[in-house]
Amino acid sequence: MFVSRAMAVRIDHAEAALTRSVVEAVLASGRAPGAFLQDLGSGVAAYLRPGSPMNKVIGVGFGEPIDEGALAVFERELRMRGEPVRVELSTLALPESAARLTARGYGLLGFENVLVRSMATATAPVAEVRVERVNAGTVNAWRKATVVAVASSDESGAPADQLSLAEIAAAIEDMLECGNFERYLAFLDGELAGAASMRMHGTVAQLTGSATLPAQRRRGVQAALIAARLEEARARGADLAVITTAPGSQSQANVMKHGFALAYARAILVLPAT
Repeated sequence: MFVSRAMAVRIDHAEAALTRSVVEAVLASGRAPGAFLQDLGSGVAAYLRPGSPMNKVIGVGFGEPIDEGALAVFERELRMRGEPVRVELSTLALPESAARLTARGYGLLGFENVLVRSMATATAPVAEVRVERVNAGTVNAWRKATVVAVASSDESGAPADQLSLAEIAAAIEDMLECGNFERYLAFLDGELAGAASMRMHGTVAQLTGSATLPAQRRRGVQAALIAARLEEARARGADLAVITTAPGSQSQANVMKHGFALAYARAILVLPAT
């Protein structure tokens, strides 16, 4: 599937909207009083708390190069907090943006892959795995399964980040504050096997994470969670599904088996705190 700059804008703006929605929800909850959001061109700059994966600049550099004046304001805010500044920049953004960032002292931390799939064709369910939507009675099971599964890395690919158990747990709690995610549990032979989530942004379905408990891996759980989310997204009118993975990871291999193709990468550029 060919991805133009216009489609990349659509995808990155959905990612920026996701970041904004999580930070706004946590701000409203009072759980992170130091959190803040800043518009930065067509994208967003966000800060939640030390070590949060929501601390980022995303969705910038497409129509015009990154605004250095606005970026400098964000840099000052994070410098006062002793935090590095992270910019996730699409490889389809204007090249001047990367040049401006490296001139300001940003260094390359790594990459993340953005994969897309048309919703034109259906996805077959995995008969052996039962997938159900999370409700008030199962949200704690979703929380525990997600934290355990995400923390139990499969050691595949080249992830840019290695989050601690506490950082993973805090990130999951932050996402739970946000009401515009759908969440799912997978069961194999009657046992809880995995968890996943999805967010709709217009007609873009964002597959926002899935993980299988270590004892249940390589048994089709990921395939079932992918298929269930795609079918629900199709029923809700999505024309495009998007997922972000570490380069060369098992997650990337899994989604490519279900029709996803690499759209572009995001370079993760970081300005140190000092």
